[in-house]
Amino acid sequence: MKTNSKGLNITLWIVQGILAFMFIMAGFMKTFSPVEALLEGGMLKSPDEIGLVRFIGISELLGGLGMILPMLLKWKKLTSLAALGLFIIMVLAVGVHIKAGDTVGHTMVPATLGLLAAFVAWGRRKN
Repeated sequence: MKTNSKGLNITLWIVQGILAFMFIMAGFMKTFSPVEALLEGGMLKSPDEIGLVRFIGISELLGGLGMILPMLLKWKKLTSLAALGLFIIMVLAVGVHIKAGDTVGHTMVPATLGLLAAFVAWGRRKN
């Protein structure tokens, strides 16, 4: 099914812009912030986890760029794959928040971002 709706395309671009901003911002912070700042901000429970947090940050940076660059460079199918990758990261993030016993508010952010990423993956799959 090819989605030709102008309204859907505009909505997808808006959602892609939101996701790009959120993931580039979060990815930049996780990738480049000092360990102490990550510990204070609660993004890191132990200095031993820094490798995983940096990997997640780089993945989020690339996913955020993947929301915008492939469409601008006419590699449209890559946008859907980037969105699928972000969806998977957010499903895992929800699991981590639930396992850690975080509040519903902390869990809702990755859940919402994951649903938005799934929408983009669906909307751009053949477009």
